[in-house]
Amino acid sequence: MTEIISTRIPEEIARDLKEIEKEEQTDRATLVRKLLARAIEQWKMERALRLYREGKVTLWRAARLGGITLREMMELAAKQGIQFKYAAKDLEEDIEAALTE
Repeated sequence: MTEIISTRIPEEIARDLKEIEKEEQTDRATLVRKLLARAIEQWKMERALRLYREGKVTLWRAARLGGITLREMMELAAKQGIQFKYAAKDLEEDIEAALTE
C-alpha cells in the first residue's frame, strides 16, 4: 500500500532536487522517496542514541529502535562519545528481549 504526500518546498530545495535527479539519473518521485527514507533512518538513529544517552533505553533497545545490530549500535555510540552504561536491570531487559526474538 502506498500513500500520496504533497508538500510545498522552497525554490532552493527544488533546484537541489533537479541537480540530484540529473546526477542520479532518476525521476523526482524515486529520488524523494529515497531521500525521505534516508532522513527517516537517520532520525531513528539519532532518537535511539539520544534515548540511550539519557538512560531511557538500554543499548539493546536503542539498537532495535535504530534498526541496527547491537554491535553496530555499540560502535555508533562509541563514535558519538556516549559513555557505555550497563546495569543489572539492563541485563535483565536484554536477556528478555533476546529470548522473545
